[in-house]
Amino acid sequence: MTSLDHGPDLLTAVESRLREVGKVVRRAMLDAMPDGEPVQWLYGPMREYPGRPGKALRPALCLSAGRAFGGSQQDLIGIAVAIELLHNAFLVHDDIADGSEMRRGRPTLAARHGVAAALNAGDGLAIVASQVLRRATRRFDRDIADQVMEEFDIMAMRTLEGQATEIGWQLDCVEDLQPADYLELIMHKTCWYTTVYPLRVGAIVGSGGTADLASMVRFGFHFGAAFQIRDDLLNLLGDEQTYGKEILGDLYEGKRTLTLVHLMATAHGADRDLVADYLRRSRAERSAELVRRIRSLMDDYGSIQFTSEYAEGILLVAEEYFEQAFCDATPGPDLDFLRSLVPYVWARWR
Repeated sequence: MTSLDHGPDLLTAVESRLREVGKVVRRAMLDAMPDGEPVQWLYGPMREYPGRPGKALRPALCLSAGRAFGGSQQDLIGIAVAIELLHNAFLVHDDIADGSEMRRGRPTLAARHGVAAALNAGDGLAIVASQVLRRATRRFDRDIADQVMEEFDIMAMRTLEGQATEIGWQLDCVEDLQPADYLELIMHKTCWYTTVYPLRVGAIVGSGGTADLASMVRFGFHFGAAFQIRDDLLNLLGDEQTYGKEILGDLYEGKRTLTLVHLMATAHGADRDLVADYLRRSRAERSAELVRRIRSLMDDYGSIQFTSEYAEGILLVAEEYFEQAFCDATPGPDLDFLRSLVPYVWARWR
């Protein structure tokens, strides 16, 4: 038993809050969509991902962090909606880059409408996200508004840097990687826009710019890293009905997850040759049999176990940084929700 172990009541409470936020944010995203033509080729596809239920973690972090530091729902909701709109734009482009077939239990936009229409829809979602954010910042004085916009720009560029690095590792068949390389990747690709930015911008608005943002980076990185590792493990261990995406899709794509990084470093002999051959292939060249064999090697070499234990260590550090990041926050339901997210992530993959 560790400090991360909690009962089913915690899972229920966190998922209930996420569903509540998700409903509010989905309605607001759909309301933000432009009317007019062409519906069939642009505005219709743009509405598809925002209309599909998702985790709503990012807007929930923004809203709860902001309210915990004294902000109001009215000040925060527009920013939370903009964050989720940009997230949906990134998902569209990620699915194209990865060749994914499923997103949230349904065909991806590229699979349903073609790559060209999906690209336009992703671009459109990013534009609408910027529009919503600009409207939201009109409520604030100039210094806070500028800070929120600057944070948004930094977050977007960090995310693109991480995405480019991940694609580059696959294009150049990079094999000599360590866990530290993986953590550096997801700090940019996942953590900055999934956890760090929503927490920081919520704290900026809620505190009027007085919150300690450096501590938000430390907590956001460790929590976000564990969140991403959890998602990687679910891709290997889950089922499509509950996961909502293609099971073993990361292996078909050759993504350098922490589990694959461990296997690359520990496999030897004929197994090492098989992993090297797998890495050199494109997604189309990776057969179901080859992917299953790589997945089996992850069990044989303890890569799954290593990943789970590594993530537990990160989560324990996240718990410590949480107390630093929110030492000046007001006790209440929002702070309780944020505190419960660390054990929630742990419980979800066990």
